[in-house]
Amino acid sequence: MTVCETAVFTPMSEDDLDWVSDREAELHPFPWSRGNFADALAAGYASWIMHEAGRPIGYSIVLGVLDEAHLLNISVVRDAQGQGRGARLLAHLFAEARHSGAREFFLEVRPSNQSALALYNRSGFIEIGRRKGYYPATDGREDAIVMKASL
Repeated sequence: MTVCETAVFTPMSEDDLDWVSDREAELHPFPWSRGNFADALAAGYASWIMHEAGRPIGYSIVLGVLDEAHLLNISVVRDAQGQGRGARLLAHLFAEARHSGAREFFLEVRPSNQSALALYNRSGFIEIGRRKGYYPATDGREDAIVMKASL
């Protein structure tokens, strides 16, 4: 595994929304819409683009509430996956959340998303519950595993 130490993180802007929504549609069977990302920006959620060698390779959305951070979306483009970049992006999100006063980080993840579960487990998240039928799925609905990490 190669973790990119030269990643550059920039706040997501309106100018990024076409790229983000296009990547979202490529990466996820039930993607967020461009409008979902625009709404997150308008609401002031912590929204980041991860760049490497001058090209965007990942993005994320985090909602901060008091002393908690809630990961709403994190994605790395397919040709940059499996090389530690998701861990690098998550580490950046942890640092930003700490800087904003968060003490705990929460997320939901599909049980079928084994690579994300592995990343979250390696990053210190623990399962704290389940939400029945939380996600749309091709054969109905899929539960969400609720996870938490202390910062």
